[in-house]
Amino acid sequence: MSPPSRSVPLRAWWQRLTLVGALLVLHGWALAQGVALQLLNAERAEDGLAVSFSTRFELPRQAEDALLKGVAIYFVAEVQVLRSRWYWRDARVAQANRTWRLTWQPLTRQYRVSTGGLHQSFDTLGEAIASLRGVSGWRVADAKEIEDDGRYYLEFSYKLDTAQLPRPLQIGLGGSQGWTLGVDRTLTLTLEAPAAPPPNKPQP
Repeated sequence: MSPPSRSVPLRAWWQRLTLVGALLVLHGWALAQGVALQLLNAERAEDGLAVSFSTRFELPRQAEDALLKGVAIYFVAEVQVLRSRWYWRDARVAQANRTWRLTWQPLTRQYRVSTGGLHQSFDTLGEAIASLRGVSGWRVADAKEIEDDGRYYLEFSYKLDTAQLPRPLQIGLGGSQGWTLGVDRTLTLTLEAPAAPPPNKPQP
């Protein structure tokens, strides 16, 4: 009788090793981008389509050093809503973006976050970063742009926008990974008609 073959357990071990390697590569890529997307959803409301998202990240050391030297750091979230079409390229029906500006105020020794004309000051960098990691109920499309029988998806991105840094600093960055901070995601939309308000009760 021939000895039992070891090829099957060896092959299973190699498959597990390959899977672990693939997961490590993906994990390394996620760490390189530096942002964990904890929440991304879209809901249909009476006035249109609202997006909520939440991220987790730490400001790169190079960016923190520049911030303390007076450089403003910008974060940008962008959403594109597209309608799938089998007969032609997909149509973009809406686009929205939101920008946060993070600065250090040496006179008050506080961090300031500005967005949409609103300003808020924080005592610590952690508190300031927490305020710009996400948003809730952000309207990205009007009701008239979303049809009941359409098939839609959205493309989402959130990043530290190095294009808004001072030009000399942009040139000095080159291909530096220290400023790489961002995440992209595509989300298929399952849209339901907004709930109708309850009817008014007749007065007694």
